[in-house]
Amino acid sequence: MPDLGELSNLTLALLLVVCVASAFISAVTGGAGGVLMFAALNMAIPLRMLVPIHGAVQLMNNLARIFYVREHIRWDLCGPFFVGCALGAVGMTLGLASLSWQQLPLVLLAVLIFYTVFKPERLPEIRLAPRNYFWVGLATGTLGILAGAVDPLLAAFFVRKDLSPKEVVANKSVMQAWCHALKIPAFIFLGFAFSDHLGLILLLTVAAVIGTRIGVALLNKLDSELFFKLMRVALLVAGLRIVYQLLQYE
Repeated sequence: MPDLGELSNLTLALLLVVCVASAFISAVTGGAGGVLMFAALNMAIPLRMLVPIHGAVQLMNNLARIFYVREHIRWDLCGPFFVGCALGAVGMTLGLASLSWQQLPLVLLAVLIFYTVFKPERLPEIRLAPRNYFWVGLATGTLGILAGAVDPLLAAFFVRKDLSPKEVVANKSVMQAWCHALKIPAFIFLGFAFSDHLGLILLLTVAAVIGTRIGVALLNKLDSELFFKLMRVALLVAGLRIVYQLLQYE
């Protein structure tokens, strides 16, 4: 795999297209775009650089999405999440959890996703009380440092019909932005120099924001039933990607 300095113009152009498409998917479906972006970028960017670069791009992308749907933010959900996510990110960064068990959170995440997508109608949706989003934050902060994309984990807790599509997108975007923001000091602490890759980060960010703007415009025209169907499809794609990733460990 080439280092970043060896990316061809064609490769860079394809990465920009991927960022537009994945941001569009996230804005329309509420999830999976981040995983698709991560998987595609991993074809050209070494993994050791990808998690912090992807985090920086997704931070700006989520902030753009928040701007368009900011009136639908529910701080009673986001506040507990912020605390848990910060604790999870700090714990992982300081090495309080071992990287040797990195397959376990991916297995649990895959189970959670497939439950959400395929559960029979008689089984309940995952509707957490606002205070319990602390635990979602704890898991998300830990997984974010470890695996990069966090939208499938969060999406599983937002496939709930008591929230409107815009509430799903707004609050999930706030939580993702917080998680990705925590990666910046975490990876600086771990020795990653964001300034060395600032040009690439800015280009990918512009592409992602364009995709977000187009997606939000379409979101305004979607009804709730279609939105949640699309969200389940996006989750299924993300779940299959995680299964594929797990199989690579064999």
